[in-house]
Amino acid sequence: MPVHNHQQPDQMLPNGTPVETSSPASSSSLLNRLQLDDEPNSETRDLFVTVDDPKKHVSAMETFITYRVSTKTTRNEFDLPEYTVRRRYQDFDWLRSKLEESQPTHLIPPLPEKFVVKGVVDRFSEDFVETRRKALDKFLKRIADHPVLSFNDHFNVFLTVKDLNPYKKQGLAFITKMGESVKYVTGGYKLRSRPVEFAAMGDYLDMFSQKLGTIDRIAQRIVKEQAEYLVELREYGPIYSSWSAIEEELNKPLNGVSNCVGSCCITLDDLSEDMSEDFLPVLREYVLYIESMKNVLRKRDQVQAEYEAKLETAAYKKEEKQGTPTNVEKCQDRVECFNADLKADWDRWQSNKRQDFRQLLMGMADKNIQYYEKCLAAWESVIPLLQEKLEVKSESHS
Repeated sequence: MPVHNHQQPDQMLPNGTPVETSSPASSSSLLNRLQLDDEPNSETRDLFVTVDDPKKHVSAMETFITYRVSTKTTRNEFDLPEYTVRRRYQDFDWLRSKLEESQPTHLIPPLPEKFVVKGVVDRFSEDFVETRRKALDKFLKRIADHPVLSFNDHFNVFLTVKDLNPYKKQGLAFITKMGESVKYVTGGYKLRSRPVEFAAMGDYLDMFSQKLGTIDRIAQRIVKEQAEYLVELREYGPIYSSWSAIEEELNKPLNGVSNCVGSCCITLDDLSEDMSEDFLPVLREYVLYIESMKNVLRKRDQVQAEYEAKLETAAYKKEEKQGTPTNVEKCQDRVECFNADLKADWDRWQSNKRQDFRQLLMGMADKNIQYYEKCLAAWESVIPLLQEKLEVKSESHS
C-alpha cells in the first residue's frame, strides 16, 4: 500500500494565474525559521528507527497490515549496524506491555488505540493506515531517544528478530528486580499523601487532560462542520457556471466566480485534511500520554505506601526490641529510584510536549495563513472580470 502524499499542485486562479503565497509567514517558512531548542542533537544519537511501507496481508484466517521497521545503529548491543523487519500492530502492543512490565518506574509512550468503530472507520483505508503508521513511527522514535528504554532487551529483540512469535509465546526472562518488586506490590497498602511535587504532577495532569479534552471535542466539531460546508460549496460553484451558459454578457464574470469557489474548495479541503491527519492525532497522543503518566504515578504511590507500611512495622518491632527488618532500606531505595526515574521522565515529557505543541501550533498558523491567502487571491482575481464588464457597459451607454 503506497504512502499517501497530500501535497497539492499550485492552484490556478479564474484568470489563469497561479496562486502565490508570497507572505514571509506562509509555506513552511515559519517552521523553517523556528529552531527548536528542545530538539535532541542528531549528532549525539546512535540509534535511528523508522516505520514505513505499510502492506496489506490477506489470508483465509485474517486480514492485517504490516509495517517495515528499519533500524540503523552504532551501539555495541546490536550485532549489525542495520536491521529491517516487518511488524504488525499487535507486535507493537507486545513491546509496549513488555516495557511496562520490565521498566515500571518509567513513562512508556502510548500507542494509537487498537480498536476502531466498525462502519465508522475503515482500518484498511489508506488514510487510516497512514495515520497509524505515523503514530507507530513516533512511538518507536520516542523509545529510541530514551536513555533507559532504548537499552531494554525487549526493544532490541523487537528491532532485530525476524520472527517475534517464539518470544511472544515463551516470554523473556529479562524482567529486572525492580520490575519484580513493583509487579508484586498489591493495592493493600494505602498511601497517606503524595509528596508535594508528585501531587502537583497529578493536579497538572488533571488540568491538562480537561483542557485537551475540550480542544479535541471542539476541533472534531470544526472538522465535521468544515466537511459539511465543503459539500455545500461544491454544489454552489457549478451553479454559477451553468448560469453563465444562458447569460452571454455575464459569461466571463459568472465563470470567474464559479472557478473562484472551486479554488476555495480545494484549499479548504487541504486545511480540513491537515487538521484531521496532523492536528487531531497529536491531541489524541497526549490524551493517551496523560493516562500513561497517571499510571506511573499510581505505581510510585504503591511503592511509597509499601515503604511507609514497612517503616511502621519496623518502628513497632523496635519498641518490642525485636530488631529492625532489613527489607526497609531496600524498600526505601526502591522509592528513591522510582522518584528519580519519574522526575527525569517528567522533565523529558515536558520538553517533548513544548516542542510538539510549538510545532503543531506553528503548523496550524501556517496552514490557516495559506488558506486565507489562497482564498483572497482567488476572489481578487474575479474583480478585474467584473470591472471589465462594467467598463464595457458604460462605453455602450455613452
